[in-house]
Amino acid sequence: MQQREFMEYDVVIVGGGPSGLATAIRLKQLAEQAGRELSVCLLEKGSEIGAHILSGAVFEPRALNELIPDWKEKGAPLNTPASADCFLHLTETGSIQLPTPPQMKNHGNYIISLGNLCRWLGEQAEALGVEIYPGFAAAEVLYNEDGSVKGVATGDMGIGKDGKKTDAWQPGMELWAKQTIFAEGCRGSLTKVLFERFDLRQNADPQTYGIGIKELWEVKPENHQRGSITHTAGWPLDTATYGGSFLYHLENNQVVVGFVVGLDYQNPYLSPFEEFQRFKTHPAIRQVFEGGRRISYGARAISEGGIQSLPKLTFPGGVLVGDTAGFLNVPKIKGSHTAMKSGMLAAEAVFELLSSDKGNEAVSYKDKFEKSWLHDELRSVRNIRPSFRWGLWPAMIYSAIDTYLFRGRAPWTLRHKHADHECLQEASLSCKIDYPKPDGVLTFDRLSSVFISNTNHSEDQPAHLRLKDASVPVEINLKKFAGPEARFCPAGVYEFVGEPDAPRLQINAQNCVHCKTCDIKDPTQNIIWVTPEGGGGPNYPNM
Repeated sequence: MQQREFMEYDVVIVGGGPSGLATAIRLKQLAEQAGRELSVCLLEKGSEIGAHILSGAVFEPRALNELIPDWKEKGAPLNTPASADCFLHLTETGSIQLPTPPQMKNHGNYIISLGNLCRWLGEQAEALGVEIYPGFAAAEVLYNEDGSVKGVATGDMGIGKDGKKTDAWQPGMELWAKQTIFAEGCRGSLTKVLFERFDLRQNADPQTYGIGIKELWEVKPENHQRGSITHTAGWPLDTATYGGSFLYHLENNQVVVGFVVGLDYQNPYLSPFEEFQRFKTHPAIRQVFEGGRRISYGARAISEGGIQSLPKLTFPGGVLVGDTAGFLNVPKIKGSHTAMKSGMLAAEAVFELLSSDKGNEAVSYKDKFEKSWLHDELRSVRNIRPSFRWGLWPAMIYSAIDTYLFRGRAPWTLRHKHADHECLQEASLSCKIDYPKPDGVLTFDRLSSVFISNTNHSEDQPAHLRLKDASVPVEINLKKFAGPEARFCPAGVYEFVGEPDAPRLQINAQNCVHCKTCDIKDPTQNIIWVTPEGGGGPNYPNM
């Protein structure tokens, strides 16, 4: 076996999202202030920084103000201040405007493309001396002899579908570090390994997730209200299913529209993608998009468990930051400022550790987090998401009491009791859902949607979506749950094909937008998502 080459750094960061970039920038700032050298490397599996970044996004600049106070002068792409908030409850044919919850008021925030912000943060990081390598997927965690994390290895390139080396084969590179920061985003594939290796979830509630599906539109000027923000709850989801929508009016007559469905939903016939398409047909919504043009599409899972689902954040040789740990503020529908702050706190703890050379675990990260505004923010909203297991209206009433009466200081914590994949009920107990066919004007199918996500994978590579047992999809998932893979995937990756008496699951891995929903929602946990070759997947512009 050919020996892999290696490079050594003080810190290696896995992931070029807001948390990873904030970590890198803060590390370099601290080193500069201390007058010492610190080598920092950041790996990003997307073809460029921002290629895989997907978010609403209404951005709260609190963490950015702390990290780069002169961001305006440096040209950060925060161009559209939030101007108006609207919160609607939708019925099938009408809408009722409700008071906007305080967490969802956006005065002082900005409607942005998070991908473009990350591209700008990448430029700031490189200017400070961070080495950024896009197109390289960290595929393996490396360990020292004492069991601590040594770093990561990138995946081999040029492996054919048959698992054999092709003429283009290149071995992966090992990156060794004194500390490795995992900033992989929601449901990180390496982070899952770390959870088990170091038992990081031992004292945490099960993580619960949502899938967010988003489109970017160019609308008619008369339908555009720059800075306008609308959120909805209700139709087309039933009152037992957590979810809602957002419409954010950017500059240049552009509107982002998205739909989030909690992945603890019960009905196996539910399709988050189809619910999103159906949502756009509502009379209060379709008028915004009539005569417009859809520009881009994407989907991504988000971690919704909140503070009670946070794992242990440190382990020998590294730390977790951002949504890979679960720092999203669900009632605010924001996770970028919290991700950035977690990275900044981790950077301070790691820098202290490297400066003192005492041990190999940045244990002060936990203390810094608990003393920060990030902890206070997440703790104050901890009971809102788990209350929705009671249904929409009881949860909204409870959330109002928790927010206005207790002000987030209720003397109890509601727990998450089940992982999302355990919540799916059998098809025989469920009602089928009849979704209308797409019209190609306002509503669309999966394949045309994936096309405008610019998703691409090398066809001659092993599928990065793997089955523990190839018989399970038909023998269990199809027979008991009516084949939910074909519905919970927003990219048409999973299809049951063949004759009715001999069906089989076909995996169209080249369609995958890396949302991780299959890894989360598969009721038998038979699907494993691993990193494909670096640079594969979506390439989101302005998302």
